[in-house]
Amino acid sequence: MLAKFKRKFIGDKAFYTSVLTLVIPLIIQQGITSFVSLLDNIMVGALGTASISAVAIVNQLFMVFNLTIFGALSGVAIFGAQFFGKGDIENFRFTFRFKMILSVVATVAGILIFIFFGGNLINMFLHESEGTAEEIKATYDFAMQYMLIMLIGMLPFAVVQAYGSTLRETGETVAPMTASVIAILTNLVLNYLFMFGIFHWGVIGAALATVISRYVEAVYVVLHAHRHTYKYTFIVGAYKSLYVPMSLVKKVAITGFPLLLNETLWSMGMTAINQSYSLRGLEAVAAVNMNATAWQIFCIIMMAMGNAVAIIVGQHLGAGEIEKAKDVDNKLIFLTVILHIGIGIIFISAAPFIPLLYNVEPTVRTLATSLMIINGASLPIHAFIHVVYFTIRSGGKTLITFFFDCVYTWCVPVVLASVLCNFTALPLPYVYFAVQFIDIVKTVIGVFMLKSGFWANNIIDEKK
Repeated sequence: MLAKFKRKFIGDKAFYTSVLTLVIPLIIQQGITSFVSLLDNIMVGALGTASISAVAIVNQLFMVFNLTIFGALSGVAIFGAQFFGKGDIENFRFTFRFKMILSVVATVAGILIFIFFGGNLINMFLHESEGTAEEIKATYDFAMQYMLIMLIGMLPFAVVQAYGSTLRETGETVAPMTASVIAILTNLVLNYLFMFGIFHWGVIGAALATVISRYVEAVYVVLHAHRHTYKYTFIVGAYKSLYVPMSLVKKVAITGFPLLLNETLWSMGMTAINQSYSLRGLEAVAAVNMNATAWQIFCIIMMAMGNAVAIIVGQHLGAGEIEKAKDVDNKLIFLTVILHIGIGIIFISAAPFIPLLYNVEPTVRTLATSLMIINGASLPIHAFIHVVYFTIRSGGKTLITFFFDCVYTWCVPVVLASVLCNFTALPLPYVYFAVQFIDIVKTVIGVFMLKSGFWANNIIDEKK
């Protein structure tokens, strides 16, 4: 029994070496990003609750755009990973070209939406009954200033996602990591200069620092790819035309559209949940933001493992190694869950101390601590769900991921958060606990889907 368990869930030295080679750069990249995000958050928090709430609201809205880009590119990336695993560079080049087209289209659409509807979207998070008129107006003004500047950084963000995801599909994770490290250090230095150093521009300075750092990141990753064409042969001729074979477009549309829809609607669902939390006041908005920033730090390995599943399992599927893909996936999922039991305990232990870094009211700190403890306890559950999502996606079963991720989110946690916040007087920590742990239902669903093995497919060799 024990031997069978080890064969199924425990890998050999070569397996863990290959995983570490892939994920360590991702962990470093995400770790530095999250740490600087925390420092960025603390700097904004030093400006007061209104400023941190304003930035939190806008970042929540921009998360919808960011995940829409992620969803649009992820549908193409499924094919990219499998084409590269097969050694089909020509079609791999087409996937990159398609990503760039989608990035530009999505960016233009996003900018127009924020220009015409941004103010209305911000107002959804501001409630007169939960703050003075002066606090509400100050938060709205800060949010509008921050949002209008952040629009300038949307295109370089999309370009980096297109290039970075394609490089990672080839197994190259160091270059995107280096670009990210340079960008976030730039952001950190500029944040200090623009907010507390030479200038005192408040949230405007924070937005400018972010936008400039995004351009720095885009320049680095684009130059790197085009200077190493011997290594990244897909980039040669990538811009000779906008042509993408219609057969590939159709396949990506069928497989990728549910993924695009999923990421967009899922992020909107998370925004809806946070909007429900905002009914508990500006202190709740600030506490949720502090909790979310800390969550990013303790989720860096989870995010890296999701990428590892997408790349490693996707390449095995593309090479036609179906049983190998299943075996690797079992070991990756087991490793992810075990790691996050320990990380969750660390998160709970750190929860009382992280809010002390912020210049906010004691009630906000206490509230944030409660949310962090709940998050730490639920971390293994969400780590499992995360890698199951990437498992199903790697085999092209994106319609299933749509129901597993988006439909579930809107039908269960969004409804639960709305009902508890609108029709009960439960304090935010109780509501948050219910919303986080209702995902036990999703965990059970994920276990059954993994055991069925329906997701393990080679989609690039399927008949058109």
